[in-house]
Amino acid sequence: MKLFDVYPLYNVTPVKAEGSYVWDDNGTKYLDLYGGHGVISIGHTHPKYVKSLSNQLSKIGFYSNSIQNPLQKELAHKLGELSNCENYDLFLCNSGAEANENALKVASFITEKKRVLAFKKAFHGRTSAAVSVTDNLAINAELNKQHEVTFLPLNNDELLIHEMGKGDVAAVIIEGIQGVGGLDEATTDFFQLIQKKCNKYDALFILDEIQSGYGRSGKFFAFQHHDIHPDIITTAKGMGNGFPIAGVLISDKIKASYGMLGTTFGGNHLACAAGIAVLDSIQEENLMQNVIEVYSHFLEEIKSISQVKKIKGKGLMLGIEFDFEIGELRKKLILEKQIFTGGSSNKKLLRILPPLNISKEELSQFIIALKDVLNS
Repeated sequence: MKLFDVYPLYNVTPVKAEGSYVWDDNGTKYLDLYGGHGVISIGHTHPKYVKSLSNQLSKIGFYSNSIQNPLQKELAHKLGELSNCENYDLFLCNSGAEANENALKVASFITEKKRVLAFKKAFHGRTSAAVSVTDNLAINAELNKQHEVTFLPLNNDELLIHEMGKGDVAAVIIEGIQGVGGLDEATTDFFQLIQKKCNKYDALFILDEIQSGYGRSGKFFAFQHHDIHPDIITTAKGMGNGFPIAGVLISDKIKASYGMLGTTFGGNHLACAAGIAVLDSIQEENLMQNVIEVYSHFLEEIKSISQVKKIKGKGLMLGIEFDFEIGELRKKLILEKQIFTGGSSNKKLLRILPPLNISKEELSQFIIALKDVLNS
């Protein structure tokens, strides 16, 4: 049997990883500034993470959600405390797409409506409802297009007010900072307008923090830069440092009922052990403060590269924009400088999503390498 060929692949085979580095099968060492789409939050093979998973695996790795699992409650308690979202309830699942799927389902259950407002360049996942609110027709099959979705430009007050005024919107879903779309983000005024109109017209406000959450922006969730309180928050990538886990944080004003949501693997013992290790490490190592300090250092150092036209994003969710397409630049960084970076739907934007515990010195290595490649 062959693999279903859906990924264009670089000819690099990682076999070992530690901190901000990975090694391939030839022993070549790479600086990882992409973390597998922002998944690696506390560094590869973090000792606390490895110990937590190993210890849990030696006890029990999985059982269904039909029994008690105290690790779920511990994870929920620590997540609420660290994120200052204690007035939310947690539903655990396995991936960002699944989290958004469940968030949209809850919104439709509660409002008894089905139209969703999403935004240009949005990416929310590849499952049915999640991909329908993703602004990319190439990955939407006919089956997905049956969902009623209206895409609006970011920061267009007039169009938002017009669409909300129709009264048929179940939910507005928006990323804290757009990821695949190229690090664009709503203004504080626009975020606050969405909340106001959702409250007025009985729609639910869904904040997709799949990539922008878990300390990546310098706050636990990126929406916390804007003094808003969404009804539902989804999170995933940094939540398990590589172990599949995701969460839907649902305002405690929304009441659950048996059978409303469900999952086989979500919130299993190993996933919770991974999630708890990540939260403990973020807190004990003060990683959000590190994000702020490294971000400030990066902004100073990047000024020395004249070819950079714009810096987008916040914290360690960054986009470096040029006036040329960056495909070849990424390839040279990997093959000549042994540095992993990312791309986006903006072909002129280089995406940076390193572990939250990356050092200033490690990021300086990247600045030096970027200068060399650009000037070669």
